[in-house]
Amino acid sequence: MTTLLEGKAIRKIFKTGTVETEVLKGIDFQILEGEFIIILGQSGSGKTTLLNILGGMTQATEGELHYQGQPLHKASDAELTLYRRKEVGFIFQHYNLMPNLTAYENVKLAADIAEHPLEVEKVLTDVGLEDLKDHFPSQLSGGQQQRIAIARAIVKNPALLLCDEPTGALDIQTGIQVLMALKQLNQNYHMTILIITHNSEIAKMADRVLFLKDGIIDHITVNEHPLAPEELTW
Repeated sequence: MTTLLEGKAIRKIFKTGTVETEVLKGIDFQILEGEFIIILGQSGSGKTTLLNILGGMTQATEGELHYQGQPLHKASDAELTLYRRKEVGFIFQHYNLMPNLTAYENVKLAADIAEHPLEVEKVLTDVGLEDLKDHFPSQLSGGQQQRIAIARAIVKNPALLLCDEPTGALDIQTGIQVLMALKQLNQNYHMTILIITHNSEIAKMADRVLFLKDGIIDHITVNEHPLAPEELTW
């Protein structure tokens, strides 16, 4: 498979007055096109900071980051904005839907600003919500709202989908439904999906797992036979 993202000696230091906190301590990694990757780590391990760097929301203090061979670490703010808009979809623990718009309208809003969007109806079908497209967020369960958020993220047809604890606010059964939707999208669209989580059980469904600890990649495992979401034991 082709390399989508590659990081070399990535460091991130946050400064508060004269105090410096090194959150990422020189990590190297490769992410391949079409992979389903889990970044596993406890709170404070640096995984959200890494996700923000991969998504172009912040830049590393030191190191190199290449996307399809292009140096993101040298990109201007305008270039990073274009990268986020065209190449990356984001899914967060909180759904951030527009409450006065229907499910369909929430997804179409994202499609309207994309260069090569997917068909809204098709994406809603992919996440299993075609029958609820005219419902407002307040009429949907938490899991249904998260699947609308997933549809909104993927309708712009990104190469990379970044997910920050996407099941963190959901019960077990609803979380499985959301993970099933993500896995299906990975298979149907060959979309590279990266999930950060502290839940080691979710890691069993990944192609590869990057274990982040105290700002370094402690180790990487490869799942020769990834489990389906419904096979996980919570």
